[in-house]
Order: sequence, then C-alpha cells, then structure tokens
Amino acid sequence: MSRIDAKFAQLRADNKKAFVAYVMAGDPDYDMGLEVTKGLAGAGVDIIELGLPFTDPMADGSTIQLAGQRALESGQTLVKTLDYARAVRETDDTTPIVLMGYYNPIYSRGVDRFLKEAKEAGIDGLIIVDLPPEEDVELCIPAQAAGINFIRLATPTTDDKRLPTVLQNTSGFVYYVSVTGITGAAAAQADAVAPEVARIKSQTDLPVIVGFGIKTPDAAESIAKIADGAVVGSAIVEKIGAGESPADVLAFVKTLADGAHRG
Repeated sequence: MSRIDAKFAQLRADNKKAFVAYVMAGDPDYDMGLEVTKGLAGAGVDIIELGLPFTDPMADGSTIQLAGQRALESGQTLVKTLDYARAVRETDDTTPIVLMGYYNPIYSRGVDRFLKEAKEAGIDGLIIVDLPPEEDVELCIPAQAAGINFIRLATPTTDDKRLPTVLQNTSGFVYYVSVTGITGAAAAQADAVAPEVARIKSQTDLPVIVGFGIKTPDAAESIAKIADGAVVGSAIVEKIGAGESPADVLAFVKTLADGAHRG
C-alpha cells in the first residue's frame, strides 16, 4: 500500500476528508520554502503537493507563475526539489508528497534516473500536467512500475467519452479541476462541482480531490463535503509572495485544513 493509499484509508477510518496543500519548491528561496514545506503536515495538511518550477507553466495563473520565477531566480532545480522531499522524510515517513509540474525537467534529467531518485527521495506521486494519456508510455507507466502513483487531471471538459481514457492508468487519486482555465482564475462552486465529482466516482474507485479556485476555509469545507478532499494552492502561494513569514503562512494553512476537515 502506498503512502497515498494509506492516507486515504486513515481518513476514511476517521470519517474525514483530505486537505491537500500546494507550495512551489524554492519559493521565495530554498530555506524559507523548505521551512514552509516541512511545516505543512503539522498545520493539518494530509498530502503535500510540491511544485516543480518550470519556465513555461502553461496551466498556471500569474500567482503560481510568479512563484516559479522566484524559485528559478533563487536557484531552485529538480535536484533541489527532491532534496525538499528528503528533508521532510527525515522526520515524517507518512505524509504523502506529490510532485506537480511539467515534463521537460524530468525528460532532461532522464526518466529512469529521475524515477530512481524520486523514489529514493520519498516522492509518492506525480502530477505532470502536459502529458496526456496518449503519452503514458513516456512517464506514467514507468512511474507506476517504480512504485510512484501517477495522478491524472480531469476537467469540466472531460466528457463521458474521454473520461475512461483519463482514468485508465491513473492511481492514487483523481484530481478534478473545478474551473475551466488556469490556476487561481475563478472560484470553485460546490453546486456545479458536485455532479461532476459524482460522474467521475461512478467510473472509478479512486478518491476524487478537487482543486483550482478554492481560497478560503469555507470554500474548502463546501468542496470537501461533495468530494474526497480539497486542494488549495494559489491562496497559499499568494501569502508567500506577499512576504509573510513561514509561521504566518502555516497559520493560514491550518485554517484551510480545518475547513476541509469539517467537510
């Protein structure tokens, strides 16, 4: 059983929904970013979604684009991002870490080398937004063989014909993108998301987690009520970008986690 599977089993046993927090590795710099990342589990985060900075983040809005720029300018790399996972694992062997980003840095590293290093570092899952199911042989299938979950995005435009293809090699959980467009662009509405979550759950036994457009504890609660959990990214990254201290960022994260856990 993977850490992700174990986490969802624990949450089901506790009758709780998952809270997933996204942060960009290396934002605003290596040390402060690592301090926030290491503090996430203590703030109530069930799954850490660790952003891998990239020069052309096509799925991200300005908040996360700027975070990636700050990280790259401070010298963050794929190797240093894996170091974040290693640092978390020094004291925490249970909180899942999912690496989210784009394929180019992984391709440049070499898929086999990357997967070996990621597994050793304690990475549990990958969300690679620019690799469609038609490219599963590139990374998805090798990742699964290496014991790393490959988590697929479903969106409002993933119709009933497309959905089985999206779900075919997905593992860990399904990430439902609640709004059409880029991160941070619009607010998620639970009444609109609920039937989409139900539609996905009718086709898979995997948990369905909803992200994009969730910015407040109340929003996290309302989304968690109709899904298996909620993801918040841009609202957290905004706090980091505004220069708030790690302690203040983590205090905000706790309010979001508490909201999702009420769901």
